[in-house]
Amino acid sequence: MSIVAGVDCGTQGTKVILVDINTSAVLAECSAPHELISESNGRREQQPIWWIEAMVSAFSKALIQADVDPKGISAIGVSGQQHGLVALDRHGDVIRPAKLWCDTETAPQNAELLEMLGGEQACIDRLGLRIETGYTASKILWMKRHEPENFAKIAHILLPHDYLNFWLTGEFSAEYGDASGTGLFDVRNRCWDEHVCQLIDPTGNLFRALPPLNSAEKAAGVVTGTAKARLGLSDNVVVSCGGGDNMMGAIGTGNVNNGIITMSLGTSGTIYTFSDKPVELKHPSIANFCSSSNGWMPLICTMNVTSATSLVQEVLNMNLTEFNYSIEATKIGAGNISFLQFFNGERVPALPDGKASIHGLDAANFTRDNLVRSVVEGATYGLKYGLELLRDAGIQIDQIRLIGGGAKSFQWRQMIADTMNCEVICPEVEEAAALGAAIQAAWALDGELSNDLIEQVIVLNEDSRTLPISGNVGLYEVAYQRYIDTLYCQYPQLNTRRLTEANND
Repeated sequence: MSIVAGVDCGTQGTKVILVDINTSAVLAECSAPHELISESNGRREQQPIWWIEAMVSAFSKALIQADVDPKGISAIGVSGQQHGLVALDRHGDVIRPAKLWCDTETAPQNAELLEMLGGEQACIDRLGLRIETGYTASKILWMKRHEPENFAKIAHILLPHDYLNFWLTGEFSAEYGDASGTGLFDVRNRCWDEHVCQLIDPTGNLFRALPPLNSAEKAAGVVTGTAKARLGLSDNVVVSCGGGDNMMGAIGTGNVNNGIITMSLGTSGTIYTFSDKPVELKHPSIANFCSSSNGWMPLICTMNVTSATSLVQEVLNMNLTEFNYSIEATKIGAGNISFLQFFNGERVPALPDGKASIHGLDAANFTRDNLVRSVVEGATYGLKYGLELLRDAGIQIDQIRLIGGGAKSFQWRQMIADTMNCEVICPEVEEAAALGAAIQAAWALDGELSNDLIEQVIVLNEDSRTLPISGNVGLYEVAYQRYIDTLYCQYPQLNTRRLTEANND
């Protein structure tokens, strides 16, 4: 038996999955939660030690669940929430809590960086994408502006998954996929960009603090020291280079060839696909990331999916069964209500200061069921907005592989299929990022990428296969257009951009 472990360090918790690569069997799936530092000014932070403790806890649970001796583990792969800033001093100690992907406190610094780079298009020309609020670069500039004493201590800059790799191996490293979400990386040429680092820190210290880069099949090192003792591992357990949770989710859903879209209905929403070449950006909201399978991974991220639906569920004091019943009990369009679901600001469309709002209410449509359907539709339309940007960029879409908590809802799966007018199916293993990390760990053992392993390990749930209902597609298109008209009316700056792009075309 040759067992690999996949670790996914997310916002809400860390998951561990164990896979027997000889039989392709998933032996265990376990998790442990994280705390979150959250403030009304947009601050979202975590202590990196919380990730380590959660990983150790989830790993121990998985060993017990699978009845496996830790000495039987041969490799570990780590997936992590993207964009987080882990700043270390020269001793390798954490300087301050890590600012997370969902932290919007740094929006002014992101705007400042874009101006320093010469504007949106100059940024795209330089890096291959537009830097966004939430990317790592603005967090570093925020430290310089607000915590100069901490900034001066920086000796190493790591992303969350890089930090866990460092704890495991004692080695500093990064990989192309996760690095491409920092705002410090040239995605076309797969290298750190010294110019943008100099804009933030002319001394050159920031550029020197960035770790060496690895490709997908390379190992980051082997487990040593405290990590080896706490996990109970044998000698020479390989740690793969790992990657961002979206990159690992692509591997874990078999999204390593053109035509497949992975869509996540999680706290946030993500849509991404594989490309064998960088995408020509027709819209700056497409994140033209590198993949963690030696290609590229154009991605759209929305900030408000289950984070928005859960707020409505809580304020209406509904359980999940009641919530799903409300979707089924109402008609498409929610009685002509449009719910702009921007409780956490928004990334796509670019509205970091956006606020949630409900439009079209009257005495006839103001019902609990319509409110439920309207927020789920709003979250779905936000994803459709992003999917249409990918289609406009010439990306082929044959099938959507749906993951995340929302994917468990039959009602929501049907809404996605009808709204996107595309077949939807869910993988059997829900923890796609952890599974992708486990598959990449197996690659690191062999030193090469193997699509054969993906085909053996990833099983699609045929019971979840959902086709669009032709009569619903047109109804959702009408409701979506009403949502878009409301969006552009509420945020006229988006309409100005739309008209400019149309004239350019």
